[in-house]
Amino acid sequence: MPRETDTRGALLPLLHGLQEEFGYIDDALVPHVAEALNLSRADVHGVVTFYHDFRRRPPARHTVRLCRAESCQARGGNAIEQAAVERLGTPMGTTRSDGEVALEAVYCVGLCATGPNAIINGKIVSRLDGPKLDRLLEQGTG
Repeated sequence: MPRETDTRGALLPLLHGLQEEFGYIDDALVPHVAEALNLSRADVHGVVTFYHDFRRRPPARHTVRLCRAESCQARGGNAIEQAAVERLGTPMGTTRSDGEVALEAVYCVGLCATGPNAIINGKIVSRLDGPKLDRLLEQGTG
């Protein structure tokens, strides 16, 4: 267990550490975390399910996060999302059944003037259009 277990507010650092180590927070870990921090299982489960950055299943091999903020939507984000859904074969907010790629929403990348934007496998990409998206998806998701 990390040193944070003896400090107030240890739950979030512990969960982040577990996710960093294992790639996700397995539901089987919840009782152990609760016991280690003298919390209820409901408290731990509530935090894991509340914060979208905590994953409860192993991550996909590739992740495509499309910006859904107003600025990117005004610059053609809906068309980019539709193209990604069709190209990747999975709806927004899901992982494809083969586990290869997840298509997720992000609400502002911070580059509003250069949208539509995405984060593909951790790399921020701006000024997306259909052909650029196709090229990036082919390169980044095999």
